[in-house]
Amino acid sequence: MPEYETFDLGDFTLQSGAVLPGAWIAYKTYGEPGSPAVMYPTWYSGLISDNEWLMGEDKALNPKKYFIIIAALFGNGQSISPSNSKISPFPDVTFYDNVKAQHQLLTQKLGVHHLRCVTGWSMGAGQTFQWATQYPDFMDICVPFCGSAKTSIHNQVMLEGVKSALLAAKGASSAGSPFGRIETKGSEVRTWSEEEKKVALKAFGRVYAGWGFSQAFYRHKVYEKAYGSKDLEDFMVNFWEAWGLSKDPENLLVMLHTWQAGDVSLQEPYNGNFEKAMASIKAKTLVLPSKTDLYFPPEDSEYEVQNMTPGAGTLDVFPSIWGHWAGGPPGNMEDAKWLDERLAKLLAEAPKLG
Repeated sequence: MPEYETFDLGDFTLQSGAVLPGAWIAYKTYGEPGSPAVMYPTWYSGLISDNEWLMGEDKALNPKKYFIIIAALFGNGQSISPSNSKISPFPDVTFYDNVKAQHQLLTQKLGVHHLRCVTGWSMGAGQTFQWATQYPDFMDICVPFCGSAKTSIHNQVMLEGVKSALLAAKGASSAGSPFGRIETKGSEVRTWSEEEKKVALKAFGRVYAGWGFSQAFYRHKVYEKAYGSKDLEDFMVNFWEAWGLSKDPENLLVMLHTWQAGDVSLQEPYNGNFEKAMASIKAKTLVLPSKTDLYFPPEDSEYEVQNMTPGAGTLDVFPSIWGHWAGGPPGNMEDAKWLDERLAKLLAEAPKLG
């Protein structure tokens, strides 16, 4: 089986009105096309293969029962990105653009016109909320975990930190959240030396280290038990720096902008009315934040569910000290089991809407 496939989108008009020339979306399918379909988009920097941990014949997302489609974010290095195209500067893309491309993939290539479920972690959760508001009649179920329908101000501040760590290696500054990826007009076209990439990506990883896991995770030195790290510095180098060094800085900046600009109300017919956007959701929606997530706290999820129509949304909170990583590629199987059980229950019980 190929690592992934691509679907040509042609000259793809973005929400901003800009055109992404010769665009494509990368994807991989699991299971049989006639089975109920599940859309499972990728997360910030994640590759298609990074989503596979949540699937299996012993899991709720069982390819023997469902036709599962993992679609890659623009900028992840598999879908069209700075690293695999000659587009420079690469235009800003939004969650709206990603979901529009996924909708075209489903309807024009895969023959899928209704989804049993949309689910995803982190930026995958942002895309899940986007699906629920952009195409509210297209799915029965939405399960966003450790993510949000609108990137909070605090989350934007956190992202300014990691963005600034990347740009500092080029002697550049951020234009500010969520207005742009670089401050100086005309300097958006960047060529990175190998040394600049190394400096930027190691700094990026170390800044991110304070956000991905919780205070309790570090206090209890879970990195030693779960990842076999000798000490904190070993964890910083061999987990966080290694993660950063495996990425491309321009790809990270494209996806970072998508995340910073996340807001499901910034589309027709909501026109900036967040409460109206959340009330439009028809799918049975289970929102799963982590109790200790430092940038997607349960309070934000509570507000999202409060604004859904009665009966549409339910909140359940990961009882985890793993912070944002409660919903991520697991080092701990307890949180993975907790998530899988809730997915299985909703898939079994939620009514079909189409």
